[in-house]
Amino acid sequence: MSPPRVVLHVDMDAFYASVEQRDDPSLRGRPVLVGGRGRSVVLAASYEARPSGARSAMPMGEALRRCPDARVVPPRHDRYAEVSADVFAIFRRYTPLVEGLSVDEAFLDVTASGALFGDGEAIARRIKAEIHAEVGLTASAGIAACKFAAKIGSDLDKPDGLVVVPADVAAFLAPLPIERMWGVGPRTAPRLRAAGFATLGDLAAADPTALAAVLGDASAAHMGLLARGVDGRAVEPERAALTLGAEETFEHDLVERRALEVRLLDLAGRVARRLLRAGLVSGGLTLKVKYADFTLRSRSVALPDPVADTASLHHAAKALLDRAPEGRVRLLGLSATKLLPAPEHAAPALFRDADTERRRRLEAVVLASGDRFGAQGLVRAALLEDGTRQPDPRVARSPFEARTRK
Repeated sequence: MSPPRVVLHVDMDAFYASVEQRDDPSLRGRPVLVGGRGRSVVLAASYEARPSGARSAMPMGEALRRCPDARVVPPRHDRYAEVSADVFAIFRRYTPLVEGLSVDEAFLDVTASGALFGDGEAIARRIKAEIHAEVGLTASAGIAACKFAAKIGSDLDKPDGLVVVPADVAAFLAPLPIERMWGVGPRTAPRLRAAGFATLGDLAAADPTALAAVLGDASAAHMGLLARGVDGRAVEPERAALTLGAEETFEHDLVERRALEVRLLDLAGRVARRLLRAGLVSGGLTLKVKYADFTLRSRSVALPDPVADTASLHHAAKALLDRAPEGRVRLLGLSATKLLPAPEHAAPALFRDADTERRRRLEAVVLASGDRFGAQGLVRAALLEDGTRQPDPRVARSPFEARTRK
């Protein structure tokens, strides 16, 4: 008889904001909001900012009205990816069955790891301790027999929490509000409550026909099973990313072509660095444009050859911009698609000229300078002329990191 399954869900606490507080001692103990100013949204809110009601996904203006003392810190996605890699390396010490959901959370199947490391709780405690000692951050963990319950558990005692879900998963879930259910958001929850469903226990005991009247047949069946603690989904290790991208909401609408091209250059650079870090090349590119009236348009292209450098991505992005309607632009996004492992010594081939090898080497130098010097690394002149790139006082790595990183 096979042993009962043991699944961990490990979730970093206020990841982006915590990285900023770790790297900049002046931010520690203070409310911090990660994101752009103006019309952008909050990407992360530190725990010091949350009592005021500020939270992630909230418009930055509203978050600052609720928490006027907060420090707004622009995001450093490459930095977060670097720290994430350190965290995931710790996960893989305990099991190869690691399914990343994002840069700051993952499922781990540790069923077969018990003989070496102890039960699920012991493994979770070791992982949390190693993240704190080696990375300087805290994480919360849920331990359960299935993915759904483990994910709920990791969120119940944040920050720095650890929740062991008992064997009777259904009894554990029953008193929790319906908002804890995957797929129940601000639109669905009021409909369920109006129909008399307030807790996961209500969903578990619901008449299938009554629940289907609110959710539809497929969602009702799926949520009913989860609410009863029935979740046979396996942890899927090394789930391949479908896209790698970057986007930016502008404080003021952009109209002029030159300004749009400059912002595309920045986005192309960010995507190129993420491709290089991941060891991938892009066979396609998608441009997203959101206009002042919130109309959204996207344009895509298959690239002649897979690439991973800024110049090639920027060239393709400008061609996509030619195909988009003109207007006042609120947001631009760029996503690399059709991702493939980068062949060794691959050179970008979109421009078949003598400069391809030079561009490949330049991209590697820019990436290395960013790793070493942060925001004070190499920056393309067009971005400095644009006036949106300013010196970053956070360039100095934290004393903690200077001790721990090799």
